Amino acid sequence: MPYEPEITTYSKETPIGRPDVDGMAAVFVPNSEFDLAASTTIRKGAGIVGFGNPDGSLTVYFESNRFDESSLHKWESKARKAYDRMVSNAPTVSKAKMDAKLLDQVGVIDGNGIMVRQPQKLTEWLALSNALDTAPDGPAISWGKK
Repeated sequence: MPYEPEITTYSKETPIGRPDVDGMAAVFVPNSEFDLAASTTIRKGAGIVGFGNPDGSLTVYFESNRFDESSLHKWESKARKAYDRMVSNAPTVSKAKMDAKLLDQVGVIDGNGIMVRQPQKLTEWLALSNALDTAPDGPAISWGKK
């Protein structure tokens, strides 16, 4: 048999394609395969949202609050800002196409809020980031319509 490279892909729960305004996207955290120390894009404590591509990769948008804005202190505020950029297809450097094996999906986000389905993985990410004080109060985060 000829050699076939390993192809990774996202989970069956991952929404495919860029969502429309208020549409559903996935919420991710980096896993142990992601080299955080070498990353020039995603920083500790970032809110990461995105969708699956037909080739099995992920397109993600992220917000790390690089300029320490008080309105972006909470993790869910970072995720929401990344989501808003994504659904409006806003120009940004905080976007990447990534191998799905580097990220774990921990929930979903839409125009009404976030549902964290794997809170332990989110907590691990925020603990690794020394950002537990930014964690949501619970798995369901609602902000209602804008």
